[in-house]
Amino acid sequence: MAEAAMRDLGADKSLLLVDDDEPFLRRLAKAMEKRGFEIETADSVTAGKAIATARPPAYAVVDLRLEDGNGLDVVEVLRDKRPDARVVVLTGYGAIATAVAAVKIGATDYLSKPADATDITNALLATGDDLPPPPENPMSADRVRWEHIQRVYELCDRNVSETARRLNMHRRTLQRILAKRSPR
Repeated sequence: MAEAAMRDLGADKSLLLVDDDEPFLRRLAKAMEKRGFEIETADSVTAGKAIATARPPAYAVVDLRLEDGNGLDVVEVLRDKRPDARVVVLTGYGAIATAVAAVKIGATDYLSKPADATDITNALLATGDDLPPPPENPMSADRVRWEHIQRVYELCDRNVSETARRLNMHRRTLQRILAKRSPR
């Protein structure tokens, strides 16, 4: 796969990685460098926008939720500076609404974490209407449900009663779910 990736990259191999999860960012940068990309990393929306403005890359992988804002702001700046850039949006909170928003703004693809370097490379290098192959290890239905509950819980400022009301479930049931570890 690495040889095919290097062949398909073209002349400009620049790749911007924006994620606030430092260990993940380091691992992904190393893996993408092995695949022939020239890496620049950013750990915030501000840093990502600065790089996208100063040196717009040919490729970008942007986390949706960053500590200082929304990764879609980086995608917008990148689209303004370099319309031909191929952008993949990553998130731990996969939701249809955010996927649609990412694609409308100009993202090439949208992947849920945990996505590995192969999934990301396939998404970045997919051409035309080619869809990358489905991920080898997609999230289980239990994990997707748990992620959705966590997302709503965070959006409700960690208010259990409000989250239960919005999810139309009993408060005690929600408390039991929140007390458990995340499913695999």
